[in-house]
Parts: sequence; structure tokens; C-alpha cells
Amino acid sequence: AMVIACKRAGFAIKWQLPRVDDRIKLLGKRMIPGMIGAGVYQINLLIDTMLASLVSDGAVSWLYYADRVQQLPLGVIGIAIGTALLPTLSRQLQGDDPKTAMYSQNRGIEIALLLTLPAAVALGVMGLPVINVLFERGAFGSEETLMTGMALTVFAFGLPASVLVKVLAPGFFAREDTKTPIRIGISCMVLNIVLIVVLMPWFGHLGIAAATSVSVWVNAMSLGFLLRRRGDLTFDARLLKRVPRILLASALMGSVLWFAIDAFWQNDALSITRIITMAICVGGGMAVYAVSAQLLGATSFSELKSTLKRGKPA
Repeated sequence: AMVIACKRAGFAIKWQLPRVDDRIKLLGKRMIPGMIGAGVYQINLLIDTMLASLVSDGAVSWLYYADRVQQLPLGVIGIAIGTALLPTLSRQLQGDDPKTAMYSQNRGIEIALLLTLPAAVALGVMGLPVINVLFERGAFGSEETLMTGMALTVFAFGLPASVLVKVLAPGFFAREDTKTPIRIGISCMVLNIVLIVVLMPWFGHLGIAAATSVSVWVNAMSLGFLLRRRGDLTFDARLLKRVPRILLASALMGSVLWFAIDAFWQNDALSITRIITMAICVGGGMAVYAVSAQLLGATSFSELKSTLKRGKPA
């Protein structure tokens, strides 16, 4: 359709084979490790699925549905920050502005933790109700809800690390180092398999979820450690001050959600009642976290708005 439209508009399209010059070769050289890295997660998921089939008939479904739920904040937050951070760091480093690049990296970590730590706490506390509302109907009964909810709670532990991987990896890519994150990712994939073999006989499908969460934390910490050792990442005073406050605000929100779920949640209530209760809990939890974060100094909405708008030190 586009070709026809171009011809009608008077644009002639000439078909020719692409010329493979030095720049194209360099692009391919850098792209191949990235393609491998993008496939590491899918390979990990395939391995998890294959091993889960050895646990029980329902383990594959329990892990699949739990992973689908935790992929929502991972995709929305992690991919968004990582996609925005890479060109920003590349532009700043090419402009010989490492100080601003360091600031951008710190703010990326700060925003990632500001959003994912409360999300992880909320999923950990509300795992069972979330699965109940989303999936419990038909053949998906209370036992499936329990097993999937527990898996979601374990997966939630690794959610901040999964997002941090997407935030820290651009620190390597922007410096034209595409191999180091891939090597770390493959090493953590091997670690994941080893942990599954060790934990699965004792904890079943929860052992698989725990192995995945632990391995992704090792991945994130390894990326951060190497960036620091190279002198490409130094945690600034603002980040060091705010991370404990983000944790505290998340804990306060989690406590409120815990008591709210304990007091008001009923698994056997009408579907509309459960949906309304869930919506109130989610909205209330977000409000508690927003107020707590502001009062504790975990964030400043004016500074956050300025950071998102400019991406430069104040």
C-alpha cells in the first residue's frame, strides 16, 4: 500500500541491493550480541517451562500466569526507562559529558526503584487476590489460584532487579560494549539452571520462581559492580539518600495493603465485589505510597518532573 501511495505521489522507488560497507559491518558486529542478549530471557523461560513440567501437571500454568502478571510492570517501567536512557547516555558520552551521563544513570536507577519497589511489594502482598480476580473461573479453581499466587509473590522479589538490568545495561551499550552484558546474562542463565536443580526437589514450582528471582538479582548486581569498577557509575548523594526512604514508603504501603486485604478481602464474594475491593485497595495503596514518599523525602514531585523533562542535573 505504501509503495502504491508513493508512486501516485510521484516518488520513484528504486530497488537495489544494500551496500555492505564498514559501517554496516560494525552495526552487524554490535547487533549480534544484542540479539543473543534479547534471547537469553526467552531461553531462560523455555528452560523454566521444561523443568516445571517435571514438577506436576499444573506447574507450567502456575508459573506462566504468575510471570504474565509480573511482566506488566516490567514491560511498562523497565523497557520504557531503558529505551529512553540508551540514546540519552549515548548522546551525552559522545558529547564528552560524562558528568551528565553519570547523573542520567543515577536518575534512571532512582526512577526505576521509585516505581518497581512499591510494585514488587504490592504484588507480594496482593498476589493471591490479584490472581483470584484475573484468572479464577472455570477450570482455574482455588488451588490454582493459591499456587499461582505464591509463585507471583516469589517472582515479585526479582521484579526490581529485572528492571535494574534494563536500566544498567545501557551504561555498557552507550560505551559500545555489547558483549559484557551478554556474558553476564549467559552466566546468570547457567546459575538459574543450577539453582532450579537444587531448589526444585525441595520447593517444587516455587523453587523455579526463586531461582529465577535470585539469578536476575545476581545479573543486576554484576552489571552495577562492573560499571562501578570501571569508574562509569558512582552513586550520588541524592540516590543514596532516597533509596532507604523509597524502601520505607514501600513498606508502609505494603503494611496498609496487608491489613486491608486481611480485613476486607473475600475469595468467595461476587465477582463484581472482588473487582471493586481490588480497585479500592490498589487506589488506596497508590495514594498511601505517593503521600508517604513525598513526606519521607523519597521523592520530590517537582524534581521528578524536572528530571523527566530535562534529564540534566539541577
